[in-house]
Amino acid sequence: MLQSFSAQSRPQDGPPRLAALRDSMAARGVDGVIVPRADLHQGEYVAPCDERLAWLTGFTGSAGFCIALHERAGLFVDGRYRVQARAQCAEAFDIAPWPETRPADWLRMACPNGAVIGFDPWLHTRDELDVLERGLAGSGIALTRTPNMIDPLWQGRPAPPMGSAMAYPEALAGTGSAQKRTDAALALDQNDQTAAVLTQPDSICWLLNLRGADLPRLPVVQALAVLHVDGRVDLFAHGAKFDGLTLEAGINLRPAEAFEPALRSLSGPVRVDTATAPVAVCDILAEAGIEIAPMQDPCLAPKARKSAAELDGARAAHLRDGAAMAEFLCWLDGQAQKLLEDPAHVVTEIDIVRHLEACRTATGALRDISFDTIAGSGPNGAIVHYRVTEDSNRRLWPGDLMLVDSGGQYLDGTTDITRTIAIGPVAQLESACFTRVLQGMIALSRARFPRGVAGGHLDALARYPLWLAGLDYDHGTGHGVGAYLSVHEGPQRLSRVSQVPLAEGMILSNEPGYYREGAFGIRLENLVAVRQGVAPDGGEPRDWLEFETLTLAPIDRRLIVVDELTEGERDWLDAYHARVRMSLSPLVSPVTRDWLDMACAPLRV
Repeated sequence: MLQSFSAQSRPQDGPPRLAALRDSMAARGVDGVIVPRADLHQGEYVAPCDERLAWLTGFTGSAGFCIALHERAGLFVDGRYRVQARAQCAEAFDIAPWPETRPADWLRMACPNGAVIGFDPWLHTRDELDVLERGLAGSGIALTRTPNMIDPLWQGRPAPPMGSAMAYPEALAGTGSAQKRTDAALALDQNDQTAAVLTQPDSICWLLNLRGADLPRLPVVQALAVLHVDGRVDLFAHGAKFDGLTLEAGINLRPAEAFEPALRSLSGPVRVDTATAPVAVCDILAEAGIEIAPMQDPCLAPKARKSAAELDGARAAHLRDGAAMAEFLCWLDGQAQKLLEDPAHVVTEIDIVRHLEACRTATGALRDISFDTIAGSGPNGAIVHYRVTEDSNRRLWPGDLMLVDSGGQYLDGTTDITRTIAIGPVAQLESACFTRVLQGMIALSRARFPRGVAGGHLDALARYPLWLAGLDYDHGTGHGVGAYLSVHEGPQRLSRVSQVPLAEGMILSNEPGYYREGAFGIRLENLVAVRQGVAPDGGEPRDWLEFETLTLAPIDRRLIVVDELTEGERDWLDAYHARVRMSLSPLVSPVTRDWLDMACAPLRV
């Protein structure tokens, strides 16, 4: 289970692989090809056999794509990954800031005389291609479907995953699969649709109360499905994954290769989520003359609103995880003290990752970590999604900031927490920035808002203290989180682009940050659940919502410029720390219990 630190794709591998791809482009008669970091399920996590972007470029981040032309190649990554991409990729790949640089604009500049650009229709969505085609209108640049052009070049490509499926207990799900299928089918009936094509494994697993082991960190079965208006589900997957598992009545397991013929046999209208389904699905239906009803995956909204049982499970998982985090943070403080006393003492980022996972494993309930642990010390902390390797592994030094972003997959819930810890005294700048990040997290934690407010309305609350100092961060403030499913779950988000109204039961992260390249990174993250709120005295009797903080772990008080906090901010933090200490003290070792007393003390005694 421990995170692997094996060597990643080497930068020097990129140029010869790019040359081989260009030979294939010439043989197929195209001027370029798009290589996404995606599989046919369009999720954030992909199996090793689908890491085509990493194979070609060396870039191992969770989002991005490459457009390879005969004379140049652009690697498009967002603000989380630009430092990482420059470090991992050869100069043959130009790092294009995305979404600031639109791929259509880049292509117009790179191909002023027009070009034919190939793409694999199983790796791109209809919505994605519509945006690109609109951007290319009038340019003379054409998009064309091609077979996958990476796979034939990839020697030693891993086999597709064949993890075993398991039934997820109804006691933890809160609702049986039969009821979920009935409710989803009713949504189809109300929209005069005969069926819905489901391509996202977490939606399928939620709907059928299944979990699996096909992807690292994400307990899903990679499968495709068709939900019929009568509540039946045809499930397309390799049968060996379900050996020994009896599926409920109304769930028909069929071979993976039967998916395309099954699509051609449907009668419309058929719901397809064009934001997540591969365009190949639309192509197949259109070729068969079947009417397509573009509409959101019917599982997304109900999956986002956790049942009472799922929320109880999340609270239990966070309590357990908080105790593990307290044991880890106590240990890390001890290591920092040794560093201050003995300059020869060595503790590295890999040591930190391994010890943290050992603390979680000691709970006896950990199924997996929920993502590869981010443990960035000093300048590595400024790489937003940094993943330590044997090559990048850095020892800690007095005065460092240590950013640790991690989480656990437990049967009753998924956790995600970030803490930034001082390794001895730090400079005034680091404390000032940390305090502003903390103020942003507290502002969101205290937010009360009327029903109908979306994550895009709240994102600025977390950024405002940083904006006052002319600072900001290049990632969203929060993402949705699943129930023993994906640690990154939609459609809910705390992001300036999100228009999805927040509703009771949604779990999100609250994680503002600040990063100074080459120096340090700061992020603080708690998970929160949306719940019914109460108007303050004298407030209007509107339908109010608020956040319940689920995460339980101390925040490093030594980094706070206390005089910069308002009375309300100090009160919130003191109350949070009192709750952390009361909740975790019975669950930890005596040494950690004493450390909690110190770490959770009021700011002003």
